Amino acid sequence: MAVTAPRSLRDHLPAPLARTAGAVRRRLVGLRYSYAQLPAFPQVSNDPVRLFVGPTNSAGQGYAWARSARTLPGVNAVSFSVHRRGQFQFADDYGVPLSWFGQPRWQRTQEQHVLGSYTHVLIESLRPLFGARGVPDASGEVNRLVESGINTGLVFHGSDIRLPSRHAKRERWSPFKPGDDLTDRLEAQASRFAAIVADAGVPVFVSTVDLLDDVPTAQWLPVAIDPEPWQRAARPLFSGDRPIVVHVPSNPQLKGTARIDEVLTGLADRGLVDYRRVSGVAHEQMPAVIGEADIVIDQLQMGLYGVAACEALAAGRLVVSYVGSVVRDRMRSLTGREVPILEADPDSLGAVLADVLSDRAAAAGLAAAGPGYVAELHDGRRSAQALTDWLTSREIV
Repeated sequence: MAVTAPRSLRDHLPAPLARTAGAVRRRLVGLRYSYAQLPAFPQVSNDPVRLFVGPTNSAGQGYAWARSARTLPGVNAVSFSVHRRGQFQFADDYGVPLSWFGQPRWQRTQEQHVLGSYTHVLIESLRPLFGARGVPDASGEVNRLVESGINTGLVFHGSDIRLPSRHAKRERWSPFKPGDDLTDRLEAQASRFAAIVADAGVPVFVSTVDLLDDVPTAQWLPVAIDPEPWQRAARPLFSGDRPIVVHVPSNPQLKGTARIDEVLTGLADRGLVDYRRVSGVAHEQMPAVIGEADIVIDQLQMGLYGVAACEALAAGRLVVSYVGSVVRDRMRSLTGREVPILEADPDSLGAVLADVLSDRAAAAGLAAAGPGYVAELHDGRRSAQALTDWLTSREIV
């Protein structure tokens, strides 16, 4: 019979021993699988440019960018991700369970597959591609890929490279506070990753334009979605007696969920809105959830917009969020477009929603600009353009 140390004991182990215990446990769990059960490696194409993207597939973006790249002439692309038990899985081209990430035989096979199959590799969030080998990042893999003659790039999604102390100086409503566990952890990670980026000397991409403050040498690689499922599931806006307001807090601390709950619960108690705070819903079911909404409240603290906001915009919903003047100005400069998101912050949210409830026609007019905005900037075509120069700069067969 297997004996597992009580959780309280593991929690009090010194950090190196705790990491070792965790690694052993993952290895043992991995023995439940056979190699025959693992997804087969994708067939390698004959295209002159072959792109590999992974391993986080955050919000499905690794897969979306690979799909976008495949629209370019002579380019094939594959997305890879690590499948974590208990987490919703976004679509990818292939992946392995986290327990296999520590298996030496799989690690060797994965490394051989990548080094022998692709001309370009885009590493997400500086996470290892070739398995857990006792190092917390992919800096060694970057060197290995470059030495092998593979065009290597890095892409960051947000909290992986955003420096909390810089964000706190720039944004009045920043959720990052010194001494907070999440803030301190992200500060250490972002500082370490910034040093690796500076030394790596490879192209760097970021998925949202606010991150250009953290990586000034980076290029914007827009988040990409398929608008069609979101549009198909959307009902006519403001077609019910009470507007339905939806909030989907992927990270309540960063989204400002406590303030959103306070304001919306008050409005709901007065019978002015139907407030739905959504969690635990698989991504493939989200178009129906968002399609039922009239108003989607994204976040109140970060000064940006990302995948969730784009999905709601594609559905023609009124999106309320704190985008901030910096991002709005930057998007105007980069694209010539105004971000069709209604601005609100923790202080103004109540007043902003009161205005919406008193003039639904004006709110619907702003919401109507969302689908066109997403079609122009976030349906994958702009993402493919962002990758074009890098992908076609040098072909390695």
